[in-house]
Amino acid sequence: MSIKEVVLDTETTGLEIRDGHRIVEIGCVELENYTPTKKKFHYYLNPERKVSPEAFKVHGYSDEFLSTKKKFIDIADEFLNFIAGKKLVIHNAKFDISHLNNELSLINKKKIDLNQVTDTLQIAKVKFPGSPVSLDALCKRYKIDNSKRTKHTAIIDCELLTKVYVNLIDQKEPFLNFDQEQLSKNMFDEQIISYCKRVIKPSDKDINLHKSFLKTTLKKNFFN
Repeated sequence: MSIKEVVLDTETTGLEIRDGHRIVEIGCVELENYTPTKKKFHYYLNPERKVSPEAFKVHGYSDEFLSTKKKFIDIADEFLNFIAGKKLVIHNAKFDISHLNNELSLINKKKIDLNQVTDTLQIAKVKFPGSPVSLDALCKRYKIDNSKRTKHTAIIDCELLTKVYVNLIDQKEPFLNFDQEQLSKNMFDEQIISYCKRVIKPSDKDINLHKSFLKTTLKKNFFN
């Protein structure tokens, strides 16, 4: 059975929706059985307002650059069609979904259901309690090359997150569909075994943090 997901990231003019901040970039990478397909969705957007100085330091998109781009309303249907029926994979999903749902509400479109979302930040917090779980920190942990990430850009962050996600969920290889004849002839063909997850051994610090987390959780849940 084929599993389709979309790894998604956004960049914005600032942090808070209540301050009128808008999306300036959307990046999406489609996964099928945990492997990137050739399908991507990527747009820079005219937010119809100024980029805050703080946001400019993060992504580097100027008002002049964004002024010539399409508005969210112009790409909304294409975006919704791209993600339709697929689970969304997002790092710090609360931020991205709140901004996306704000954009959708402004043009009277149905909001994205949080049940449609997998938050890799929350997975990482549970898996590595007490350790840094930013995208950069996870790339470092899994030895993923993030040297291209000189600024926060949605599409590059999506490409990095696809690799982080596969490692986080311990997905050693994708589900692949082959008929029985092909399997019998090519069981050890390199094209079939096309992906192998990097195995990371926990450090002494990770082990101690995990023991402390379990001890605290058990005490809180069972002895109070």
